Order: sequence, then C-alpha cells, then structure tokens
Amino acid sequence: MVVNELVRDIVPSEFEGTTVTFINMPLRESALPNTPPEGPLILAAILRNFGAETHIIDLNAYRIKDETATQRNLPNGRHLTYNEAEQMFLKHLHNVGDQDIVAFSGKITTLRWQEEMAKIVRRHQPNAFLVSGNGLATEIRMGLFNWIPELDAIARSEGDDAILIIAKDAKLIKEKGRNGAINSGQLSPFYKGEINGRHRFMYEGNRPSNLDMLPYGALDLLESDPYGYNVLEDYINVPVWGIAANNSSATPFTMKRSLTTVSSRGCPYACAFCYRGAQGERNYGMRSPEHIARQVRGYVDKYNLDFIGFPDDNFAVDKRRIKNFPPVFKEYGLEHIRWGTHTRMDEADARLYDMAESGCVYIGFGAESAAEDTLRNMKKGGFILKNGMTPTKINGRVYEFPTTMVNAVKNCRDTNIHANCTWIMAYPGETLEDLKTSVAFITWQQNFWTKGCTPGTSEYDIMRSGVNRKMFTATAYPGTEMWNVVRPQLQEHFDISFNAFGQPECDDNFHHYVLELDDATKILNDKKGNPVNFGELPLDTFLQAREYIDNDQIEKILDI
Repeated sequence: MVVNELVRDIVPSEFEGTTVTFINMPLRESALPNTPPEGPLILAAILRNFGAETHIIDLNAYRIKDETATQRNLPNGRHLTYNEAEQMFLKHLHNVGDQDIVAFSGKITTLRWQEEMAKIVRRHQPNAFLVSGNGLATEIRMGLFNWIPELDAIARSEGDDAILIIAKDAKLIKEKGRNGAINSGQLSPFYKGEINGRHRFMYEGNRPSNLDMLPYGALDLLESDPYGYNVLEDYINVPVWGIAANNSSATPFTMKRSLTTVSSRGCPYACAFCYRGAQGERNYGMRSPEHIARQVRGYVDKYNLDFIGFPDDNFAVDKRRIKNFPPVFKEYGLEHIRWGTHTRMDEADARLYDMAESGCVYIGFGAESAAEDTLRNMKKGGFILKNGMTPTKINGRVYEFPTTMVNAVKNCRDTNIHANCTWIMAYPGETLEDLKTSVAFITWQQNFWTKGCTPGTSEYDIMRSGVNRKMFTATAYPGTEMWNVVRPQLQEHFDISFNAFGQPECDDNFHHYVLELDDATKILNDKKGNPVNFGELPLDTFLQAREYIDNDQIEKILDI
C-alpha cells in the first residue's frame, strides 16, 4: 500500500521493534457500544504489515452496571471512571511493556476523555510519542495543543498514510533522541517546531485512490483486553441497529450476532449541519463489492454472524457498484446474510431492488426534517424537494410532506427493506409548525408501517416500535455551515471569539463549548447554565418539546 511519497521507501520490516497502542475513547454513555472502532483497527493492521507490534485499548467497549449506574439512571451501564481507565492502562503496560507510540482516536465529543487520558499516559509513559487523530484533531487542529499540552502530534483527516509517517518520525526520535532527530533533518515536513515548550507535529492524512488496497481491520486485537476479556464478543452480541442499541435507530426485526464495516468513505454532498464536510470528507471513495464480500465471508465463518452493518455516510452513491452486489454476494455464498446501511432518501429508487436482492433489510435515512423551509436551511432542499410535496392528513390536519421522503419509505416497504429516519429539532430557522410537520411525518410513518396490523397485538407493537421517534437537538460543530450561521449566538452565549481567518480562538470559552458537545441528544447550556436554542421556537416551547421527545410522548407536540 503506497499513498504518499514520504512512505514509498518503507519496507515490510520497517517497524520491527516498534510498539504502538491505540486508545479508542468512550462515546455517548446512554448508547450500548455496537460498532467496533474500525479506523484504529485498520491503522493497526497497516502498521502490522510493516512489522510493528500493535495493541488497542477500547475504552468505549465498557458499560458497567452497578449502583453508580443506577443512581445516574443509566440502565445500560456507565463508562469506566478515569481511575479505572488508568488501572487498565497500567495493566496493559504490565502485559506488553513500554510503548513507542500511543495514539488517541475519538470524535470532537471525546475532548474531556482525551484530556484525562493524556495526563495518564504522560505519567506512566513520559517518552512515548503521543498523537491524537480522528474527529477531534481534525476539527480543532493545532489549537488542540492548548487544551492537551501533553500531545506531541495531531493527525488530521484520514490516517492511512499518516500513521506510517508518524511511525517513521517516532522511530527516528527513539533512535536519536528528540534533539538528535530534529538536528538530523530527517523528520517529516509535518514537524512544526517547538510550540508551548514541546516539539510538535501536525500531520495531514490522505487515503489511497483505491480503498481495496487497505487491509481489513485487525479485529483480533479486541478478542482480549488487558484483563483477558473478549470485548469483541460484546460488540457482536449488541445489535447494530434497533431499540436495544439505543442509538436513534429502530427495527421490527432482531439480529443475534452482528458486526460492522465501512464500505465507502465520505459523502459528496453538503448538508449544512454535517461535520464531515468540516473534516474534508466530501471526497467520496468506495470499496469494491468483491473486497467487501471477502471480508464479510471471513467474518461470517469466524464469528457466526447473521447480520452485517455498513454504517457509511452514504452507501448508495454509485449505481454501478450497487448493481454488482447481488452477483458478487451470491458468488461468495452470502445470500442468507442480512445487512443494512445508510444512504440518502433520493437514492431509494431502483437501487433498492439490487440492494434487497443481495440481502439488504435495513436503511437508515438522514431525513432530519420534513418541513420545506427547514430542509432548505439545512441545504437538503435541492435533492429532497425536487419532486414536490405530497399533502397528507394526520389527526384531521393536512400536512405537506416532501414526495421524495414519502416515496423512499414506500419503496423500501415494496422491497422488504426497513426504512429508519433520523431527525433534528430546533435547527436554525425552524418554527413550531416546522417541528410539527416532522412529528406528523413520524406519525404517518408509524401508520403506514402498521397498516394491516391490529392495535394491541404483538405484530402491531413490533411494527410500531420499528419507527424511530427520537430527535437530536441541533448542534453547531466547528467548521460547518451551520456553525457560521449561528456565530452570533455562539458569541452571545459562549463568548467565543474568532481570529482573522474566521477560526475560533482555542481559549477557555471555546473549550467550554466543545466540552458541551459530549451528547448530541442533549440541550446545550451556555456559560451561565442557561439552555441554548438555535431554532425559532420560543424557549419554553423548545424545552417542552424536548421533554416530550425524551419521554417518548412526541405526539403531544402536535397539540402545543
């Protein structure tokens, strides 16, 4: 695998003697972990191909059910405490020895955890090359050094080649010492000099033009944690989607043993709230059906799976790829394997028949809103509204729904694919009537999905439970178009200041805001502890609607 001139001369044994530990940070505590951290697992596999000894500590894998979890109203269990995480890290070092590289992976929501883990790593591994990658590093950039001074490096965007350059730099520093490595002139051009008393690196990653060049993720690293516990088996036993996963998905069916893998990267479109664009993820790349089928075949044989999830940003962009799935999956004997994915509602057309034929039974759609004006504000209007509106009566009132959304749900039903929609409330410009339109669409979807079922029967309850009734609260992620739209509110509520390039200053105020982004379902609170509402709903209405959603009483919004 060659994706960068800086790594063309690397030989298969280049990193023998180099030890690397990836630490995956915890995500939303209320959701059960159901998606193994594929990014770090792929990077670990890449390094192993060049002789490195790689490990992973997956802090997101744990939900502890104890009295503390009960007191905090966490029926699925709590995260590890920082002390428990430190003890796990120490146990890991006892098992495998000192590490040359410790690499953090986590979204912007993991800032607090990365701050604490950086302190832990530095206490016990003062000489390790400490790097943060993935969403947090990509969005905050070099400002992250202000908040996590223990870091040696950040790695922006995708790390398929960057991890090899990082390993080269770390190896050189280990051999020559930091000053010797700097004076040698052999460090990569990503070295940025001394910043705040420490030598810093800022890596910019790329991906190969052909994703089939990449190895499959090193899942075996999850088969034993520092205490010998198989966390991979926990991932397998938690459904990828559905009520049990508690992740804003719903299904009328169950899956006993499931795993995930990403079949494509990026999305070529530009929804205003999407942080992927801020991370440079407009570049769309795909794996071939053959590459995917070989991986799925191996997973099914080794782990006895009955379901595969492809949590792509947008699975069905390329019609030609979709056409090849049925014959390829048949060739690999995968006709019995059910699978699901994410894609756009305007792509739920003839492609569905090929997807269904190859085993697809679930599609998650980022509907986000059913209101025309809100969809335009989200920059989704161009493709969702292109087929006009369909008047639909709900509870005695006529609402106008985008025809594309209605057709997507109906087309999925015709092909025996379950359609799940995710939603956002209180988006900038959203009125109460706009919110009611989204709630009415959810009600229509429930009515449509339960058509022919008798209320009060188990069949009716199962089909009704297959419709997602949760909503995220609109959140402004740095670098998105929404972020620029709500800039005045950010300045008002959080005292965030911006430099000459329009980037937020990484000071205490911005730090407070990022720490608030730890859960996309919750209401943000400003510096004074007051709730922040980016939409046009009056504050009391916003809070009441949020309460109805959180208590699964969403229909009451229609009566406000």
